[in-house]
Amino acid sequence: MSTESTDVWTGWYRDRRGAEAIALAIAPSGHRVSTRIRGVEYEGPSFAALGAAESGERLSGCVLEWDMPLPVTQGGTAERATLSCLLTLGEPGAEGAPGRTDLNLTLHFGGAAYESGVADGDFDDALGRIRRQLPEGAELGRRLLESA
Repeated sequence: MSTESTDVWTGWYRDRRGAEAIALAIAPSGHRVSTRIRGVEYEGPSFAALGAAESGERLSGCVLEWDMPLPVTQGGTAERATLSCLLTLGEPGAEGAPGRTDLNLTLHFGGAAYESGVADGDFDDALGRIRRQLPEGAELGRRLLESA
């Protein structure tokens, strides 16, 4: 991973060969996600579009799971919350891209859990589903939304 990364989250990578702890990073520009899995650097414009840095081969046939701290503003006060992320990348399909991409987000905030349901890998769409469930006046932290 690049040293220019500012936001880093730990999580797990799982495939047929087993599980491994990983760190996912987002560059300060917010337009590049990266991680290292079994000694191979992966990067891409989003979590669902990670490819090997050297070969460009897309990450597929696996599950990535991680938690992100995400402040939620309510009544002008920022409160702590955690966004749990589960990304399933299916086996390679046409052109090496995963045949399916399922993303499930769960926001743990104020003693409740707000779920996105399964989305097609679109982080913004999944966050939008969560946003619509929040109590009136609650807003998700802007910095994370710009970087994801």
